[in-house]
Amino acid sequence: MDYQEIVFDVADYIATITLNRPEKLNAWTMRMEAEYRHAMADAETRDDVRVIIVTGAGRGFCAGADMSLLSGIQGGDIELDKAQEQGMAEPGAGPDVKDDFQKPYTFPLAVNKPIIAAINGHAMGLGLVHAVYCDIRFASDKAKFGTAFSQRGLIAEHGLGWMLPRLVGIENALDLLYSARIIDANEAKSLGLVSRVVPHDELLDRAREYATHLATQCSPRALGIIKRQVYESLLTELGPATDIAIKEMFDSFSTEDFAEGVGSFIEKRPPQFTGK
Repeated sequence: MDYQEIVFDVADYIATITLNRPEKLNAWTMRMEAEYRHAMADAETRDDVRVIIVTGAGRGFCAGADMSLLSGIQGGDIELDKAQEQGMAEPGAGPDVKDDFQKPYTFPLAVNKPIIAAINGHAMGLGLVHAVYCDIRFASDKAKFGTAFSQRGLIAEHGLGWMLPRLVGIENALDLLYSARIIDANEAKSLGLVSRVVPHDELLDRAREYATHLATQCSPRALGIIKRQVYESLLTELGPATDIAIKEMFDSFSTEDFAEGVGSFIEKRPPQFTGK
């Protein structure tokens, strides 16, 4: 795909997707959505990618939907079903993927690789939606967060009313959604919205350091299954989730990655996982 509004880069088993409209604080467009999904699909299927980092160019992560997009929706000029371009692949859309994880913005939960958000600046509205559907969130000490929706006459969009309480609790989620107030990175961490706050100039280095650990020290097969277990468990009860875990555990015993994980530990050497 000819990327115009994102940058897609792969190196050392890490795919980096950079939202690239810095003059607009990476405000979201239909074109960006198509490119983002295409890049996610590409990263998911590539053997040379084990971890995905999402970040923004310039001063913003994503400032929300581009105002021209909102104006077009208000005027009826934009068809909402044209978020994807013709022929674009859809990540996380395999036959075993739950419908819950095949919605326009929930699909990262079904991408079978860890996704780390490196939030370098404002993550507002739709930008916040994209951040919460990543698995781990690193925030620059300059990052800002806000829901924005209530101040635009909108609601908790794209499952945010389901996802946000699971990260920060019901009361905190309602506070952020009701008031649309802007919070800084330290408050975001105190609420559980992000896991780490790092100096701005170190953000990508710290995110890549963590991604490198996952890519080189952990089984790609195990990471994919663990991710699926965690998110699918949100939709089921303890008994069935435990039964699935037992089956996956016994299945793991016959894999190359299990043999390598045990062997490398006994031999006190770095593992050489294959994902098989």
